[in-house]
Parts: sequence; C-alpha cells; structure tokens
Amino acid sequence: MTSYLLAGGGTAGHVNPLLAIADELRRRDPEATIVVVGTAEGLEAKLVPERGYELVTIARLPFPRRPNRAAWHFVTQWKKTVAQLEQLINDRDIECVIGVGGFASAPAYVAAKRSGTPVVIHEANARPGLANRLGARSTLFVGVAFENTPLPHATVVGMPLRREIEQLDVEAQRADARLSFGLEPHRPTLVVTSGSQGARSINETIVSAVDDILSAGYQILHIVGANAPAQLPTAKGYVSLEYCDRMDAALASATLVVSRAGAATVSELSALGIPAVYVPYPVGNGEQRFNAAGVVAAGGGVLVADGEFTPAWVRESLIPLLRDEKRIGQMAAAALTTGVRDGTSRMVNLIELALSHRSLPAT
Repeated sequence: MTSYLLAGGGTAGHVNPLLAIADELRRRDPEATIVVVGTAEGLEAKLVPERGYELVTIARLPFPRRPNRAAWHFVTQWKKTVAQLEQLINDRDIECVIGVGGFASAPAYVAAKRSGTPVVIHEANARPGLANRLGARSTLFVGVAFENTPLPHATVVGMPLRREIEQLDVEAQRADARLSFGLEPHRPTLVVTSGSQGARSINETIVSAVDDILSAGYQILHIVGANAPAQLPTAKGYVSLEYCDRMDAALASATLVVSRAGAATVSELSALGIPAVYVPYPVGNGEQRFNAAGVVAAGGGVLVADGEFTPAWVRESLIPLLRDEKRIGQMAAAALTTGVRDGTSRMVNLIELALSHRSLPAT
C-alpha cells in the first residue's frame, strides 16, 4: 500500500487530470492512500469530495507582482503553508507528491523537497504555469501533454483523460449520441462548445450564422455555457444547451467541433480523431494557441483568432470546410495521429518509475 499526495486545482483543466490520475492509482492499488491538497475556492473543493477522495485545503496564494504589504503577507502565509504540508507529508507517511499545477502545487513541491519525498509533475499546457516551472527544476519525473513543452526532464505522456473519453467508441456510439440530444442520427453535426462560462464571441457568431450552417447540410449542437446570448435560434436542426453533463456523447455526435483550445479539449478531440476549429481564449499568456499548435500543424484542426471568428469568417471559411467531406475526413485522420488516448496510464507509469528510483538524485 502506497500513500500519495496529489496537489493542484483551481480549474477543470487542472482538476480533471488530477482526478484521472487518482482513479488510476486507486484502480491499480485499491488499498492506496490518496490525499488531495487544494484550495477552498477552486473547483477541487466540489469535485474531489464528490469523487470520494480526501481533500485538505490550504490558503490560496497568488504570487505577488511587486514588493508591498501584500508581498509581506504572502511570505508569511507561504511559510505557514509549506510547514503545514510538510507536517502532513510526515504525519501521513506520504511516499510520493504528484502535482498538476495551480496554487496548491508550488508549496507542496517545496514541502516534498524538504521532507525528501519524491515529486512527479504533470503539465497540461504547452506553455507551463509558474508552479510547474519552479517544481520541474527539482525532479526528474515530469510528464507533459504536448511535445516541446519547455520544462526540464519532460516526458510526453499525453493528457490524463476521463475514463468515459478513453473508452469512447465514436463511430459505434455516434447515431445513439445524436438521438440523445434530439438530433437526426445520420446528419453531419457541428458541435460548438464555449466552456462553462460561455465564450461570447463564439456564441454570438454561431447564433448569427445558424442559417448558413444549416443550409450547408449540418445540424448544430450548441453548448452555450452561462454566458448565453439573450435570444437563441428556434430553427429545426439547432439544439442549444446551457450545460452538458455528457460531453462524451456530445463529442461522439460531432463531425466537426468549434471550441476554445484548452489543453483538455485539444487532447480529447485529438485522442478521439475529431477535427476542430480552435478559437483560442484571447486573454492570458496565450497558452491556448500553443496547445492547438501540434494538431493544427498536422492538419487536424484550424486555428482562428478570437477577433477573426465572425459571421463573415463562417461564411467564407467554415461553410466551405463543412461542405468538403473529403477534407473533413483527412482532418479527422490527422487529428488522430497527434492524439494520446492512454495518457492516464502513461502518467501513472511515470509515477511508479519515480517510486522505483527514489535513490536517484535530482539534477
């Protein structure tokens, strides 16, 4: 029986890989002790207990941008948090700390180093976050979802995916999946997903272009998120959902997807061989554009800037693509060549390798 501490969270992009790793650890060793450390504000506060894992919360510690009073408070709280986690590692006989990035990971990496506990890191994004950039300096065992992720000691393992995605047979389930949403079973389907909050630019453009898309012979499954347009179309062949709790079925329905380029989304679509138009989130450090770079370069996706994703772009670029059945098929095959469906297993293999090499020094 092995005891693990999994650290990270904040968003679904961190929490879902963490839970996939935890599930695989538990599958391989039902007696394993798994403790998750996160914050009370992050999505892990809801999802981790729901999955049946113990959650220990720590203070949310954003790194200060300038030396001021907030920075002084950060240093004080940082020391307390690292000491708290070091005590937890010692009291629970933790044998391996696994981090996926986010606020909870950085102090966990420091606490592990102080206690001499092996650290394994997973980085989901092609452009790493600060916590994992710092943590990767002191471990040999760094799994990444995308090639050319600039971290030392990086090994491409792919993305730890939800089990329902790993086991999804798109071709076999496509007709039934479409029927479950009230769609025609054999009509080409554009699935549009703009995230849980809803991407205004994607939503408004799709709503404006519904008639053009339907005229191209497609039907539409539009997952609008919380930020839905005030008025949604009522046309036959257009189905909208605020939230979809069966994303495996939604993806199985798709002939083509329009979405943001979050690491999990890109990884899932590539693993399933589903072509996509990626509209990267325009705010932040630009990691979404890098997440999609590999599959776009292979021909499995199209990248369009948020500001350029307009009804005119749909008419001039998306509609011709939808009507080109041969190109859609080629894109699907190309996407599949970049995808990794067994990322969870490969990541846990890396964890097991770290445990078997505890005597190796970090470099």
